[in-house]
Parts: sequence; C-alpha cells; structure tokens
Amino acid sequence: MTSPDPAADGRRRADEFLTLLGEDDDAAAALLGGVTEIRDLVFLGAGLTAIARAEARSLPPAQRAQANTRQERLGFVRDANRSNPEGLRTWLRQAGEETLLIRSQQAVADRLEATAQERTATRAAAEASGTAAASSAPTTT
Repeated sequence: MTSPDPAADGRRRADEFLTLLGEDDDAAAALLGGVTEIRDLVFLGAGLTAIARAEARSLPPAQRAQANTRQERLGFVRDANRSNPEGLRTWLRQAGEETLLIRSQQAVADRLEATAQERTATRAAAEASGTAAASSAPTTT
C-alpha cells in the first residue's frame, strides 16, 4: 500500500479550509486544530500559498504587486514559527484570509471590467447608429 501524497492532501485541506473560512469560522478553526503534525501544517500552507499565488496572477497589476508583498510577509510569519504548531496555525489563518481578500479583489476587478465593457459596447452601438454625435455635441444657449 502506498502512502498518500502529502502535497495533494495539503491542497485538499487548503481547499476545504478556504471553504470553511468563508462560511464557518469555528469549523475552520476545528480543521486547523485537527492538524497536529508540523509537516501536515506546512503542506496545508503550501496548498494555500499555491492557491493564493495562482489567483493573484489574474489581478490588475497594482493589486497583484500588493498581493506579492503580502505573500512575502506571510513567508516571514511562517519562517518565524517553523517549529511552533500554534504559530503555524496563525500563519495558516492569515494565509487563508489573504486568499479570500484576493478573491474579493478579483470580484471587484471583474465587475469594473464588465461595466467598462458594457459602456464601450453602448458607445459603439450609439456611434454606429449615429446617435452618439448628437448626444456628445456641445450645447449652446
């Protein structure tokens, strides 16, 4: 019998943690509390980091740069708590909250992009029908 892949297990736990963190903080805390081995905590964190970095790639440049800086700071928290399970749990909670922040920033960016595309389409339609010239002409009294 082969042992399970710890990286895959960490990614699965990371997905589960993120789902719980957004819905039920007590259950998220219970999930973290149930992970007792430092190695397992680190693999869970690696899963969270992979998710956050992948999702941050689709952010606009300024938010992406800010997310990268926050990831570096999270690395300092992780490194400072290498042998401290409670400290690693704090790091994991912060890493999860970072991913939720990235997702909320992406939702805002998506809404802004959709609004801009809608405005562009409306303007293009108005220009094509000839109504744009009349509506953008300066008025005189």
